[in-house]
Amino acid sequence: MNLNNVVVVLDRPEESRNIGAVCRAMANNSIHTLRIVAKKEDIDEERVRILSIHAFDIYQNAQFFDSITDAVKDCAFAAGTTRRKGKKRQGKLLLPEELTDFADRITGNGEEQDGQKLALVFGNERTGLEDDELNECNLAVTIPSSEEFGSLNLSHAVQIMCYHFFRSTSRQKTGYLPITRERLDKTVDTIADSLQDIGFFKVTGREDMENFWNNILSRAALSESEAQYIEKVFSKAAGLASKNQATTPADHQD
Repeated sequence: MNLNNVVVVLDRPEESRNIGAVCRAMANNSIHTLRIVAKKEDIDEERVRILSIHAFDIYQNAQFFDSITDAVKDCAFAAGTTRRKGKKRQGKLLLPEELTDFADRITGNGEEQDGQKLALVFGNERTGLEDDELNECNLAVTIPSSEEFGSLNLSHAVQIMCYHFFRSTSRQKTGYLPITRERLDKTVDTIADSLQDIGFFKVTGREDMENFWNNILSRAALSESEAQYIEKVFSKAAGLASKNQATTPADHQD
């Protein structure tokens, strides 16, 4: 999925500062296309600038429309965000991660489909999307939150949704691959060899010790550098123990 094809649509935003915060949230996640259902003259640009900081250009390039339908007419689909369920609320409410999976299936990842856009539609800060506005979208998505206080700030909702799309296309930039089981066996062997060398357990207890460390470290999902560090610690500890044992008899003779 090309993040340049993700469109954020703000429907009837009331507070100009919130628009600025939305711009910043979008920039955090490499999403730059903003569309606003409102009249441009009703927006206080200085208030937008205050919270957008270095993402003000997103607002400067924003387009303004009279309705959600007009704002998303060139998109493959439009997902309206809501926390309320109801008979007019598109039936099933997707979770953010379900929406990104759906988006991949609909828009595809191939170059021939890079031109297809998808819209994330966010309602007014106070009322959210009304039923008739949500009906202008193809589907509905909800962000789970506490029953104690379920309403999210507009920019926070935008941040969460955009982050899910960013992560779905950029895992290689921000994460790591856990080592394989085969590679983990090497680390466990190093731990067991080191503990056996210093006499921590008898030979007959090695299998139980290996199983223990294998179970613990498998759940830890180690990176390659972490595995190497653990091996270094145990190998060095075994080496120091052997050195101390070698010097002990001479110390006693003194």
